[in-house]
Amino acid sequence: MIEASADGGMVAVANAGSSSLKFSLYEPDGGDLRLVLRGLAEGLDTSPHFVAKDPSGKVLQEHRWGEGQKLGHDAALHHVISAVRELVPGGTLRGIGHRVVHGGPDYSQPMIVTPEVMPKLEALSPLAPLHQPNNLSPIRLAFEALPGVPQVACFDTAFHRSTPELAQMYALPYRYFEEGVRRYGFHGLSYEYIASQLPQVAPDLARGKVIAMHLGNGASLCAMDSGRSIASTMGFSALEGLPMGTRSGAIDPGVLLYLLEQRGMAPKAVERMLYKDSGLLGVSGVSSDMRDLLGSDVPRAALAVDLYVYRIVREVGSLAAALGGLDGVVFTAGIGEHAAPVRERVLKGLGWLGAELDAAANDKAGPRISTAGSRCSAWVIPTDEELMIARHTLQVLAA
Repeated sequence: MIEASADGGMVAVANAGSSSLKFSLYEPDGGDLRLVLRGLAEGLDTSPHFVAKDPSGKVLQEHRWGEGQKLGHDAALHHVISAVRELVPGGTLRGIGHRVVHGGPDYSQPMIVTPEVMPKLEALSPLAPLHQPNNLSPIRLAFEALPGVPQVACFDTAFHRSTPELAQMYALPYRYFEEGVRRYGFHGLSYEYIASQLPQVAPDLARGKVIAMHLGNGASLCAMDSGRSIASTMGFSALEGLPMGTRSGAIDPGVLLYLLEQRGMAPKAVERMLYKDSGLLGVSGVSSDMRDLLGSDVPRAALAVDLYVYRIVREVGSLAAALGGLDGVVFTAGIGEHAAPVRERVLKGLGWLGAELDAAANDKAGPRISTAGSRCSAWVIPTDEELMIARHTLQVLAA
């Protein structure tokens, strides 16, 4: 049975997506944390699948529900709790850390969540409609299923609160900025982890001007100067910036006015199109998965990859200008870590910045994938948002 423990015990992490729930379990190990267990429940709305693995990747428990069944986040969390109790008998929990996508203008640090704070976090749901409700669902359920276990919210926007005010502004009437309509930036937990790793992987670069590329189903770039966020491609919502798996990325607001006024689309239909039917999937008509697109001979699949690379290269130029120079780039997340052809094409497009690809190193995923003489170095650093959340949780509970 997993029970609460104020003095010791493990730290659990819950990372809820739109149709998945990732979980991890860590125990203190010297000055850091050691992974005990990790897994996920995925396909919650279509074909639910649960798997739990040990630190080496060995499957400890797995379960599949029938095709077409829906599990939902609440049922998924109950299954996770049951599995952890079975796999870690006698374990105690010091706390649970949660990824919460949006902290708004007020929440810039990880914090203990109480029932009184929940309405304030729920009020931010319109700013991240497909993420925030799912992030908060496990917190609400854990209050009931694991009473007495402290819960800590770690915000994806928090890392970007260091960006200058000018970089946060839109050229709208100023009153909207005062009301919270501003560029927040996302994937902050991933970028914070990369910033924490750079001093060990590339000490000189850690003190320089870096553009980190979180390229996954969601995709963004972050300009960092000495490990601090200066600018990001994402803004008010997680829609802005690069094309993503199913999200459009940056789009002329006039297009939206046209769809609403001239094509008669309902706001909800536009929202679904922008979040679910666009990006790599919308352009290719094939898949939102980069692996499928790279392996496809359908012309529009190649077109989607071309557009994806073009937008990355173009946005790197913009962020390099914001930084006033560029010392290196870092690839991370699913595509960034595993799609060597995408990295190759991006670095070819950055040749004007002095990036030179080391093809052999790129095939092996680095960590350094640029030549020794490259003026702009390039690296592959796997991200670990869950470990970042666990570290924050332990720090908050120890304070």
